[in-house]
Amino acid sequence: MTPFKQLQRPLNAHIDLDGQSYLYFGGTAYLGIPQDKAFAAHYLEGINRFGLNNGTSRGNNIQLGIYNDAEAYAGNYFGSDDTLITSSGYLAAQLAVRNLSVGKAILYAPQTHPSLWIDGAAPNELDFATWSKMALEQINIGTECNWLLVSNSINNLYPECYDFSFLTALKSGKKVTLLVDDSHGIGVLNGGKGVYSHLAGSTNVEVVVVASMAKALGLDAGIILGSKALIQALKESNEFLGASPPSAAGLYAFMHAEHIYQNALTTLYELIYFLAMQLNKDWISLPDFPVFQSFEPGLFNRLLAKQVLISSFPYPTPKSEPVNRIVLSSWHSKAQVYELVKLL
Repeated sequence: MTPFKQLQRPLNAHIDLDGQSYLYFGGTAYLGIPQDKAFAAHYLEGINRFGLNNGTSRGNNIQLGIYNDAEAYAGNYFGSDDTLITSSGYLAAQLAVRNLSVGKAILYAPQTHPSLWIDGAAPNELDFATWSKMALEQINIGTECNWLLVSNSINNLYPECYDFSFLTALKSGKKVTLLVDDSHGIGVLNGGKGVYSHLAGSTNVEVVVVASMAKALGLDAGIILGSKALIQALKESNEFLGASPPSAAGLYAFMHAEHIYQNALTTLYELIYFLAMQLNKDWISLPDFPVFQSFEPGLFNRLLAKQVLISSFPYPTPKSEPVNRIVLSSWHSKAQVYELVKLL
């Protein structure tokens, strides 16, 4: 992979490097929010109302009411009983996993994001279907009664949605907290609502979803979705009480951006469908997800020579082969996608 200098201007559909303009298909701004003027206008209105930031913790005796308002709004929007919002996705993930793991045996699914790792643990390299069978067996025959299962909702590098229906076969007396990172699904999957309402809990399975809001939603914040009892317990944790919250201005924009998100999502779905119809069966993709993976080794350099830049970096280690992906965003036009198709 050819190295690139650090950019001095924001990302969008075109980026400039060394005086050359490249058509760009990478990143995680799936809805194009960082360059959306209407969203920026709401953000500026939020700054006018609340200032640039709020350095006080959520445990302070004087609070801005917008934080509780935004959490109530987010819970209604994403379909959870209660919601907790933090200053980053990493903080949301660590707050959740560290508190929920107490008194439980913990299992990590393959490809679980490092933000959810604790105590040096790392997920195995099995495929998800094999892992889920082994996990179910381990839980059912093990002596432990309380378990924490940690997983992503979706693999954005090798496009794949994960199926947790195996948990319906839990034996009586076993209780599982299913902690799912939906950072790449929230704002995009299921009409933008993410996976929470599609992960059916039960008497012995409690569902908790964490996510970065900095990707599709374009917000420097993290979120936890769950039951009222669980969220209230997390709000009493040291991690929550000791951390500064995200910008109130950003949350103001989020609360006024439903039509912006939905319009951008409509555009994105149209682009996904258009590109999917042009590609052959060698490409790996998912319905309604803007990532398309190729196994062509020279794809990155071939497109680079044509002034097109795609996502390409070694994974899972620096010595691994690069993973080549096309990533669509709502800031792309159909003409730009068609220009890409002609080069593939």
